[in-house]
Amino acid sequence: MASIFSRIISGEIPSYKVAENDRFFAFLDISPMAKGHTLVVPKQEVDYIFDLDDQTLGDMNIFAKKVAKAIEKAVLCKRVGLMVVGLEVPHAHIHLIPITKESDMSLANARLKLEQAEFEKIAQNIRENF
Repeated sequence: MASIFSRIISGEIPSYKVAENDRFFAFLDISPMAKGHTLVVPKQEVDYIFDLDDQTLGDMNIFAKKVAKAIEKAVLCKRVGLMVVGLEVPHAHIHLIPITKESDMSLANARLKLEQAEFEKIAQNIRENF
């Protein structure tokens, strides 16, 4: 069965897409740690990020860098932190999280609840800067 991320990539499940190329897909996390919290995933469904071949892993990080640069232009933050966590979705992914201080990366922090219009506005702002 396809992972939820594969279903998002195929369009079966809606998402707030911010960037895409032939191998990678980036979309807003629907339970964000900060406004602009984005997930970057390979279109190839691989469970564990370190099971990706070296070329794909390297290219995924280059794609994530471009997305992070767009987030920095679209969202007020000092930096964009990168985190690889999560066991609940069997599909490799990188979290890009806008931060103003290191504690913004804590998994213990409460998640934001945003309205659809706000997600759409954030996604559009990131897309315009990609």
